[in-house]
Amino acid sequence: RRRADDMMPAMPPLALSALLLLAAYLIGSVSGSLVLGRFRNIDIREHGSGNAGGTNALRTLGWKFALGVAVIDVAKGALAPWLVLHYAPVGTALSVTAHGYVAAALAVVGHVWPLWHGFRGGKGAATGVGGLLVLWPWIVPVLLLAWILVLVTTGYVGLSTVVAALCLPLLAWWFDAGPERTWFSIAMGLFLAWTHRANLVRLWQGNESRFERARLLYRLYGRSRY
Repeated sequence: RRRADDMMPAMPPLALSALLLLAAYLIGSVSGSLVLGRFRNIDIREHGSGNAGGTNALRTLGWKFALGVAVIDVAKGALAPWLVLHYAPVGTALSVTAHGYVAAALAVVGHVWPLWHGFRGGKGAATGVGGLLVLWPWIVPVLLLAWILVLVTTGYVGLSTVVAALCLPLLAWWFDAGPERTWFSIAMGLFLAWTHRANLVRLWQGNESRFERARLLYRLYGRSRY
């Protein structure tokens, strides 16, 4: 790790911290669906559910477009904490590790409320995964497994994401993950549940969109009963 004071020796530590964390938010504000949508002269927020996320991109423009969106959104979520961990000042009240978790959280906030796109973005799940790939990489397959299990059982992407997000603080508690990671996990789990609140309301009302093709358990076992 190159020390921040080797890169910018004249900058006070607090100013450097503020600059790096601002950069994390600005990186998060680059929305994959909206950037790629410009190449097709389309604003994804005017179609489908109106959300600038991967699920709406998949429903509206297909899997190739959605894959590109996911790559950008995960990559920016990884870039923000990676950058901050490498250049955060040492010896301040906020540890280098804490800088990384704050940066990951700000990247998610930037995705949800992107400065570059009129503060109307996505729901933050893919960007959060990108941050975890840098900060807590081995937990990502566990969360992905939870997401897949709910998806193949119910077909609801939003519900799958909420369940996986709420597993995060439980796993942090179970593995005694330490204060920075635990607080990040609690905040991220609750925040992602909040950004998916409309999905939960529609699910409660019985009109949430379902990916029938994803309901593998139903397709394999449910139909055999009839």
